[in-house]
Parts: sequence; structure tokens; C-alpha cells
Amino acid sequence: MKTEQGRVLVVDDEEFIRDILARQLTLQGHKVAVAENGRQALEMMRAQPFDLVLLDIMMPGMTGYEVLEYLKAEPELRHIPVIVISALGQISNMVKGIELGAEDYMIKPFDRVLLKARVDASLERKRLRDQEQAYLVQLEAERERSERLLLNVLPKPIAERLKQEPTTIADRFEEVTVLFSDIVDFASLWDQRAPGELVNLLNALFSVFDRLARRHGLEKIKTIGDAYMVVGGLPTPRSDHAEAVAEMALDIWDEVARFNRENGELIQMRIGIDTGPVVAGVIGRQKFIYDLWGDTVNTAFRMQEYGLPGRIQVTAATCDCLRDKYVLEERGPVLIKSKSEMVTYFLTGRRSDFG
Repeated sequence: MKTEQGRVLVVDDEEFIRDILARQLTLQGHKVAVAENGRQALEMMRAQPFDLVLLDIMMPGMTGYEVLEYLKAEPELRHIPVIVISALGQISNMVKGIELGAEDYMIKPFDRVLLKARVDASLERKRLRDQEQAYLVQLEAERERSERLLLNVLPKPIAERLKQEPTTIADRFEEVTVLFSDIVDFASLWDQRAPGELVNLLNALFSVFDRLARRHGLEKIKTIGDAYMVVGGLPTPRSDHAEAVAEMALDIWDEVARFNRENGELIQMRIGIDTGPVVAGVIGRQKFIYDLWGDTVNTAFRMQEYGLPGRIQVTAATCDCLRDKYVLEERGPVLIKSKSEMVTYFLTGRRSDFG
């Protein structure tokens, strides 16, 4: 088997030994550098990469043993294989060299054929270790990519549970706040624009909503066409879920106005909110989705569906959670599909904004 070329550093205080080793290694096709003492060798290894070091032991200033200790103490250098080539032939010297991290130990005067075999073997092991490390790095990058993709569709606590217990995940939450928003007269936007332009518009707008959801610690559930659904109070319960959702709803007002100014649009949103119990769980085996079920979800959707352009319509349950800190205006009884008449309210602002 032909061994690939390596970058080899020869470290020896005797010039004729350096020359012999350098000449032989160069004839074998390797790129060779030389150092006449341990300190120079360490400086060279810190400055440029090497695949193998041939190291003498008995050198003035810094012995080969000390070089090995420095190498193995530095994370950036400890992976470089070292073959000791020394006139010290006692077993104790060999053991010490191996214990300090040398990969091999040869005694001077060395046999050239044996040296070539050991250099080739060390370089091959180094090449295989490098391949393994590159493979592990690639695996870690793929794992992180898969993790990011999973977290794009599932809340982090749910993703962790799914990895630990790949069974049905379903939880009941006694009180959360659900928000639905949609674009008023979306059909006209659909008719007036090319598909790519429309998708870009929705992506830009909903990306803003995603940032708002993260800012307020809310969980985005999904988008359905031009509708955006977010919830507060799960998967990690929080007592201020209604306030957090109200803050996002008011911020949506501001962000849509800014979006219109910057892009020359006339987009209006309807927003509906309800507070109450839900069941939340993971659906699917190949394409996961974290979704909500229950009357609270249906009612929040109806609040949006039967709302008014540019207004935030909330139920009496949500109003009760917000009335101490927010300004709410009673709309009165509204005939809601599947609900008959409901008294609803418009969230118009924060009490602090009105003094």
C-alpha cells in the first residue's frame, strides 16, 4: 500500500543525523522540516501543521522528554504523532517515552528500512485518525442541523421528551391564552400578485411575528395560509400568559404599521384571543407537528374570524385576565358561529400608555 506524503519534522541537535533523516524522508516523498533543539521544534509546530515528528531525547536546553510533555499538554498539538529516535536504548527510557505520549521508539543507529516502515505506519494511523475526526465533526454538524430542524417544528421541552420517550405526547393545560391573526381581504392580495411575490410578503411579515413570539416567550403553533397562531402558557406553564399574548397583539399593530410604511403596503390584520384549557400534543411520525385542541382554540379562531379590521377582539375570559393592566372596550353581544351570542371586547392599549 502506498502511503500518502506527510509533513514531517525532524528534531535532533546533531546536524549529520538531521541531514540523514531529512534526505531519506525527502526521497520517500515527504515534506521535511528540521529543528536543532526542542524549543525551536515547539515554535515550528505552533506555527505550521505537521503529520509526524521524529524526536531525539538527549538535546541541550530541552530534552525530548520535556518536548513530549509540552506537546501532550497543548490541545492543538497533542494529536501529532511522535517517533522517538534516540541512542538511549534501555527499557526504562523506552517506557518513559511511550508513557509521555510517543507513538513509537527507535534506537540509534537506526535501520533505514525499519524507519521507513514505522514512518509509513505512523502516517497511515494519523491519516485514519484524521478521517475519523473529520467524520465525527461531520456527524456533529448533521446532529446540530437535525436538532435545529426539530426545534423549528417542536418546542424544545417537547423535542427533548420525544427523544427520550418516542411515544404519544399529549398534555392538558388548564389555562393558556391562544391568539389567531389573519390578513384582511387576503383574497385580493392573492389575485393581484405573482405567487413568488405573495410568498415573500407573507414570509417577511410572519418572520416579524416569529421575532415577537420569541421576544414575549410565546410558542408559535403554526401558520395556515394567511393565519398565524401563537399560544402563551405552554409547554411550560406561566401565570402571565394572557399578558404576554396581549403584548404581542399590541406589538403586531405597531409592526404591521411599520411594515406598511417601509414597503408601501396597506395590510390590515384581524386578531382574536381567548383564554382557557387546551390539550396539546405531537401528531405524526415522519412529519411532526405540535398542535392544540379544545374549545379555547376554536373560540380564539372565531374571535379573529368575527373581528374587525385593525382590532384585537378578546373573549370575556381573556378580558378578566387583562382588565387590571390593559384598556378594554366592550363590543357587546356578537353572533358567533357554533357559539350563538357572545359578549366580546376590544383590546385597545396598555393602561400605562393612557396615564
